[in-house]
Amino acid sequence: MAKAAFVITSGADGSATSIGNVVNALEGAKEFVETDGDEVEVIFDGAGTQWIPELEDETHDYHDLYAAVRGHVSVCDYCADAFDVSEAVDEAGLARLADYDGHPSIRSLVADDYELLTF
Repeated sequence: MAKAAFVITSGADGSATSIGNVVNALEGAKEFVETDGDEVEVIFDGAGTQWIPELEDETHDYHDLYAAVRGHVSVCDYCADAFDVSEAVDEAGLARLADYDGHPSIRSLVADDYELLTF
């Protein structure tokens, strides 16, 4: 059994790098989702929170990929507010993480033996 946390910090600025980062993170997470016994977390943090309204749009090129891992997605509470995507996060019904000073606790993931992968 493997445990992985994909932390997406690349913003939705439309650059090839940003798109590549989010697609590679979602594709990697999907592999874990499809493997029995594996545990996976997908955390949108920092500018990465900007992807939520984009990926929630059913017409987005990567919506289906996002939908395949959506049950494992959470969002940094502080950053959702800072990047003005709180409404989209709430409408999507995604969990907000605020374990450490309003942010996800990276230490908790490490303590729980998750491999951290950042994009």
